[in-house]
Amino acid sequence: MAGEGDDVKLLGSVMSPFAVRVRMALHAKGVSYEYLEQDLFHKGDLLLASNPVHNKVPVLIHAGRPVCESLAIVEYVNEVWADGASLLPADPYGRAVARFWAAYVDDKLFPAWLGILRAATEEDRAEKLDAALAVIGLMEDALAQCSDGKDFFAGDSVGYLDLALGCNLFWFKALREMFGVTLIDAGRTPGLAAWAERFEQTEAGKEVAPPMKSMVEHARKLRAMAGNN
Repeated sequence: MAGEGDDVKLLGSVMSPFAVRVRMALHAKGVSYEYLEQDLFHKGDLLLASNPVHNKVPVLIHAGRPVCESLAIVEYVNEVWADGASLLPADPYGRAVARFWAAYVDDKLFPAWLGILRAATEEDRAEKLDAALAVIGLMEDALAQCSDGKDFFAGDSVGYLDLALGCNLFWFKALREMFGVTLIDAGRTPGLAAWAERFEQTEAGKEVAPPMKSMVEHARKLRAMAGNN
């Protein structure tokens, strides 16, 4: 594997889609690394020292130097371990478009589905679901724009935007398990539905998939902390 001789550590949480995103990128680029699971309810000294600004995962520690924020880490991994297919498009416009939609996922989609999880009432949850579906509808358009009719946002193989969105798919399943809501549906977004099935069957998608039971338990703990049952 590339990076075999490097000192690479990843501070993460199996429940964090952002940490999952980085693990997928490392796997896609064939980077060997030591994974250090973090207790996000009782944060350790290494995490606090490595990310003193936000105190959150993921943090990639390469040769003793920390890199924070998942999208920045994915770009770092792509540049440092440059062998094989790039995770970002070759042309500047394609890279700009991929970065725009990846930021959209984090700024709009993540808080949208998190709102479903945190909703205190069925009425509130229905409103949050409608808002999330509107956000996802635009991702259907982004897939058509970026993929050029191929299997993934990046074309023939998984790339930057595939990872940005794909790391959320496990939480979509957890929300369906808990509340019976469906965020990506073949009737509303057929392109995304087919993409999600393909993505989940890739090695990167399968290797780091969090266990559903643990995800649901974690989600219920988060709801209990917020005063919801």
